[in-house]
Amino acid sequence: MKVISLSKDSEHHFSKETCESLIFLKGLGIEGDAHCGVTVKHRSRVKADPTQPNLRQVHLVHSELISELKNSGFNVDAGTIGENVFTEGVDLLSLPRDTLISLGSQVVLKVTGLRNPCAQLDNYQSGLTKAVLDRDEDGSLVRKAGIMAVVDEGGIVKVGDSISLKMPPEPHIALERV
Repeated sequence: MKVISLSKDSEHHFSKETCESLIFLKGLGIEGDAHCGVTVKHRSRVKADPTQPNLRQVHLVHSELISELKNSGFNVDAGTIGENVFTEGVDLLSLPRDTLISLGSQVVLKVTGLRNPCAQLDNYQSGLTKAVLDRDEDGSLVRKAGIMAVVDEGGIVKVGDSISLKMPPEPHIALERV
């Protein structure tokens, strides 16, 4: 399990610029990223209530999703769907809420929930929103566009750093959109 790409953007663009390392700030997010802060920064959520806590400081996406999208004909790569951390070998969508994700030797993230795919995906490429949504065997909606987290311990993460997981105490709480 490792970090295969890192991205940030100081403005609210859909895609983010890839970089070799990121500085994670405890309780805030990623230095220089538009979503960094104690209170919510996602524009639609700010409009609804700017005092909400920021449960979307860091967006993680599993590389397997990008591979699936590429195989379906979409032109996507690291950073293009707005993620900060692109992972390999981690089943992000199966993690329970409050899982601790260690990136490298310093940074610890706490999982808060699922990214809710929005129309910006279709603005980027037609059909992309539908491609990151699915249905399980019970017919329930499955959001595949990654997970959101907050920074529990800050520090520097570099491309290639290892990832380790610490599960929260049981009973585990399934991820919901945040």
